[in-house]
Amino acid sequence: MAAFGSFEEGEEDRMRDMLGPGQADASIRQTLQMLWMSLPRSKKNPDDVEREFRRLVERALRDMREDFDAFRGDAD
Repeated sequence: MAAFGSFEEGEEDRMRDMLGPGQADASIRQTLQMLWMSLPRSKKNPDDVEREFRRLVERALRDMREDFDAFRGDAD
């Protein structure tokens, strides 16, 4: 399986069954907890945690799109 390629027959379904939405939810909650723990005391409040979380997510999504364009190859 390539990062932005296609899955083998049935592989995508097995991945979805194994991980499910609970895995993404747990990862997001763990990230929020890590942000809370890593921020300075003066920024330990929900608004600053949300701001930092959104900044990180936006950067990750931007990088993912850039990587997709760079590594997907010709779709034709």
